[in-house]
Amino acid sequence: MNRTYTKRVQLFGLLTLAGCLFLSSCATRNNLRSTDLSVTLRYSPDRLPMISAHRGGGMYTGYPENCLESFAYLAGQMSVIIECDIAATKDSALVMMHDDTYDRTTNGTGKVNEQTLGYAKTLRLKDNQGNMTKYRIPTLEETLQWGHGKVLFTPDVKRSVPYQRVVEAVQKAKAQNYVAIITYSATQAKLVHRLDSSVLISVTIRSEDDYNRLRAGGIPDNKMIAFVGTGEASSELYRFLHEKKILTILGTMGNLDEMAEARGESTYQKFIDNGVDILSTDRALEAGRSLKIIK
Repeated sequence: MNRTYTKRVQLFGLLTLAGCLFLSSCATRNNLRSTDLSVTLRYSPDRLPMISAHRGGGMYTGYPENCLESFAYLAGQMSVIIECDIAATKDSALVMMHDDTYDRTTNGTGKVNEQTLGYAKTLRLKDNQGNMTKYRIPTLEETLQWGHGKVLFTPDVKRSVPYQRVVEAVQKAKAQNYVAIITYSATQAKLVHRLDSSVLISVTIRSEDDYNRLRAGGIPDNKMIAFVGTGEASSELYRFLHEKKILTILGTMGNLDEMAEARGESTYQKFIDNGVDILSTDRALEAGRSLKIIK
């Protein structure tokens, strides 16, 4: 057993006891005792790579997008970040759903925001191959309750959902230490930070100018995780962000996942070697095995 693998196993055990299983893939020797997400998800040169499961990992047969059973399927095999999607029903309930309509992912039809939560709860979810499952649509509240001590969530807030509602749900669940809310602009990030300055924020940074706009909006470095896009960023940008101890996320879903499938799973390690800290992927298990997050 080599030293790298031994280190991973030791970190996994310590952080599971702390009730933060997901942190075993990113925590370092200097912050293991912290219960502050903004400390534990800070960059350091000896950081370990992490996997973020796009749409909750719903790319595997029998496991639909954005449902607790799919989250559990991945979390049972590795430390994982769950990127998931929040939509609002007609009666303002927050549910886990990517599309505007129910047609693709459930046995229901129609727009999410034109149907009630009661209707949503009658539906069954389909996997991405179109197979019907017995699984149901969870609410945001149910999702946050389930995730405590199991995973880190990065919820993607759809246009019809007010950020205030999401922050209130995070506060109610006392989930600030396992949720980082996704934003797409400095304005959105500023709003989330104003609503709750303790919440970590996933921000889009493709250039130093993007970073400067966020800082001008009052977002501290230690409240940012930087999404650098779905194409590889420059080594200069990675270096710039790491100097500020900001972790970086690369979206490999789509073209980069296809590249890894065609050229070999070692492609994921090359992304990490280039400066990425977190891979947001549709191929969570394959990437996890490549990075030895899964044995």
